[in-house]
Amino acid sequence: MTDNAYSFGSVVLAPGDVAPPFTLPDADGNPVSLADYAGRRVVLFFYPKAATPGCTTEACDFRDSLASLQAAGVDVLGLSPDPLEDLRAFRDQHALTYPLLSDPGREAIDAYGLWGERTYGDRTFITTIRSTFVVGPDGRLEHAWYEVKADGHVADVRTALGV
Repeated sequence: MTDNAYSFGSVVLAPGDVAPPFTLPDADGNPVSLADYAGRRVVLFFYPKAATPGCTTEACDFRDSLASLQAAGVDVLGLSPDPLEDLRAFRDQHALTYPLLSDPGREAIDAYGLWGERTYGDRTFITTIRSTFVVGPDGRLEHAWYEVKADGHVADVRTALGV
């Protein structure tokens, strides 16, 4: 295995697939459904753990790009298996102004095929695989990026969306 290898579950989604639906609590415990965004484009970014270096970089990059994304009609949702209290602290510490959703039961993480084995150096563990999806107004995936790197990824998303 390489220094940074992944082994995914059986689900691999591609552009054109219907985005798996979900309803999850946001950092304040309010339910948020993908269906709430019907008719709009939405970026779903899945990350392993709040307040870790890579996740902080990615979350802050989305925060810093949020105004231009929203001006282009694109909403952003961050999803992780973290408990609500961790999401609240992460949101507040970094002034994240888009919803962070808690998925400790892995409803959405599993539906998107993102619970898998990661090897880093000589350590292997099971985690959420950092990945991003763009759901179109029709509920179908426009883009699917698996096992992304935190640095520079938001710029790639912006380019793909023409923002």
